Amino acid sequence: MKSYAEWTAAQDSTSVTVDDHDLDVAYYEAGEGNGDPVVFMHGIPTNSYLWRHILPAVAEHRHAIAVDMLGYGQSAMHDGFDRSLRAQEEMLDDLLDTFGFDTVSLVGHDLGGGVFLRYACHQPDAVDRLVLSNSVAYDSWPIQTITDLGLPESARDNSPADVQGMLDGLFRQTLWGDDHDEAFLEGMKAPWNSEEGVTSIVRNAVATNTSHTTEVDPTNVTADTLLLWGLEDEFQPVEWAERLESDIDSCELVGLEEAVHWVPEDRPETFTERTVEFLT
Repeated sequence: MKSYAEWTAAQDSTSVTVDDHDLDVAYYEAGEGNGDPVVFMHGIPTNSYLWRHILPAVAEHRHAIAVDMLGYGQSAMHDGFDRSLRAQEEMLDDLLDTFGFDTVSLVGHDLGGGVFLRYACHQPDAVDRLVLSNSVAYDSWPIQTITDLGLPESARDNSPADVQGMLDGLFRQTLWGDDHDEAFLEGMKAPWNSEEGVTSIVRNAVATNTSHTTEVDPTNVTADTLLLWGLEDEFQPVEWAERLESDIDSCELVGLEEAVHWVPEDRPETFTERTVEFLT
């Protein structure tokens, strides 16, 4: 399994245009010669390393790409551009045009799931299959922790060490069990360990706009959809998944025991097995 340093060293990047800003987007790519494309997207405050267990198995069958959202990971993090779900959807649209993809399958967690839900509603013919894991939807978000982090003074009053400590506590308290993978924790914290990183995570938090999920109607999703949901999650409880299952025509909800919010990390084997089976 790659370390975060090895993962980022293997990433490529390209430029996208969002609101007339040219912004760099980093992505990890594998399985280029295998089948139709699958795009993975993480949420807040994670990055594409979230998919380190899942992507290699999918890449054995499909062309797999895990994206760092704008403002996250190795993508553009400087101040002064929009990081909302609307902007991330515009980034995704430009990125898929760059790759020349007409149709894709999408695997999204948390905010990444919200981006993909918007895209599947707006571009139903472009999405073949959709996997959502403890995704934001409707008015299920933002949670209090992220709302507090998004206060402008958070960027002025917190040092990189403060943010590292806060994130370490957040992940350790909300991962299942007590035996946590230190490589995962390091990979989730590393992008924020600078003054630019502190400002970026605060701007990402303030960009969590409920309107960007309430303005789309999941009944417009036509893609076959799989919901892989950690049943112990207090951030995005399973009731939201049940609502999605009732609103999307072709949709299956799989509840995962012994999984909190970070489902690809809590239950990587089951997540991988279910995702590969669904996509292939």
